[in-house]
Amino acid sequence: MKKSIIFFGLLSLFGTLFISCSGNSSKSSKTQARSIDEIKKSGKIIIAVFSDKKPFGYVDEFGAYQGYDVYFGNRIANDLSVKVQYVPVEAASRVEYLVTGKVDIVLANFTKTKEREEKVDFALPYMKVALGVVSPEKALVTKPEDLNGKKLIVSKGTTAETYFTSNYPDVQLLKFDQYSEAYNALLDGRGEGLSTDNTEVLAWALENPGFKVGIESLGSLDSIAPAVQKGNTELLNWINNEIVSLGKENFFHKNYEATLRPVYGAAADADKLVVESGIIE
Repeated sequence: MKKSIIFFGLLSLFGTLFISCSGNSSKSSKTQARSIDEIKKSGKIIIAVFSDKKPFGYVDEFGAYQGYDVYFGNRIANDLSVKVQYVPVEAASRVEYLVTGKVDIVLANFTKTKEREEKVDFALPYMKVALGVVSPEKALVTKPEDLNGKKLIVSKGTTAETYFTSNYPDVQLLKFDQYSEAYNALLDGRGEGLSTDNTEVLAWALENPGFKVGIESLGSLDSIAPAVQKGNTELLNWINNEIVSLGKENFFHKNYEATLRPVYGAAADADKLVVESGIIE
């Protein structure tokens, strides 16, 4: 009798411990975002950017982060009077990096969508964009229907993946985690084309002879914006005020001239891409 009581007592204890641990595990999946005061006291702000998406976020031959998003990130750090720590991120993990508190801000060419807005908070936009498709000039893809029954290369967690999955189910998607892997697949002929933001495929095509953007604009016109952890109103408001303030000095056009103009040349119009003070015209 005593052994039975001890046995069931132990079962009850282990059950309680298990529930307690499970609860802690669930809570630990989200880490509280840092306040501006905590960021300043640490002396650095942590920003997620791409490391392989030239000319928006990439690592140059000297190991330094460069690009349109990085130019903006540097200014944010400067105006907060802190240093910046860039963290490389893949498209599919941008939301997770905010939820788990690995970074303070995501500036990884992040398109604002309703689905993403349920998980993170977006600040005002600083760029506008649609989808595009780049393909070999000798077999140029000029409309989505050209891809039916064929392979289209996309990166996981992108608007291109969502768009083609929803609207063109007959297109076979070849998915990669990193943009560098996706473009290598296109160079190797593993797909008939590659889709991502039209700004990015245009830049890539200009630097890779034999390829051309046959579909320059696909889907709706979307906005690129910084994102913070859901509920981090303090940092969100600071970024919004920063974007509005920077618009007074035409900051994002200066950013374009420094980081995008050398790539696009006359092939793109800054006014069609850049957003100042968060106002899309």
